[in-house]
Amino acid sequence: MSLTYVSIGQETLNPHNLPRPLILETHVKESPLLSSDDDDDDGSDVTLHCTSWRFAVESNNLSPWRTIPQECQDYVKDYMNNKGYKNDLERVAKEALVFASSVELKGDGMDAWVFDVDETLLSNLPYYAHHGYGLEVYDSEAFDKWVDKGIAQAIESSLKLYEEVVKFGFKVFLLTGRTEMRRNVTVENLTKSGFHGWDYLILRGVEDHKKTATQFKSEKRHKIMEEGYRIHGNSGDQWSDLLGSSMSARSFKLPNPMYYIA
Repeated sequence: MSLTYVSIGQETLNPHNLPRPLILETHVKESPLLSSDDDDDDGSDVTLHCTSWRFAVESNNLSPWRTIPQECQDYVKDYMNNKGYKNDLERVAKEALVFASSVELKGDGMDAWVFDVDETLLSNLPYYAHHGYGLEVYDSEAFDKWVDKGIAQAIESSLKLYEEVVKFGFKVFLLTGRTEMRRNVTVENLTKSGFHGWDYLILRGVEDHKKTATQFKSEKRHKIMEEGYRIHGNSGDQWSDLLGSSMSARSFKLPNPMYYIA
């Protein structure tokens, strides 16, 4: 087994400047979740392993991964469809709302909040339910066909947070990895799901297609800041939504154990 550790940190005593990112990447030759010694594990042991795996996912302590572990399919399914996922979403939204309400807006229209779209504002859970809750390797063409239906539902706790952020007077930027060719269906889906009043919807242009999500979103945030906006909050389900350069004062990571985007 070979291990590689990468640590990236920001030193600050300001409690609003969070998260302080710590990234641990572990490269292993065999599955770190279950080894051959675990063949006789009972169901409770599998649940424990999968809970540990999900914690590592959410804390960004795993290397880039393509699919969920096969033995965790039922675990992820149960989590996504029951109270655990809903409660975790509500917890993130509550903390974001507390922070948003504490920000003293300057009144010049330059105080901003950034939201990702998929698995942040809109839920694609029906699509992933048909693809093993992340057990299948991501298929961009199949996912695009789902997006084109425009039937993704709002994540209720995110909708409530979004509505409050708009009421507070933040400029709202929607920053998504979807491509420009899906602008119309994205606008229609968001509007139909209850999202109104955003200021800018930023999608991938042709020049962005070969960029990682971290690079793409960092560059777009940099441009937002170059225009004089102050990004106070950033909500996303992937660490690539939140880390990189030109980070917000506070970042809020929504749970998502189904897929990983670098």
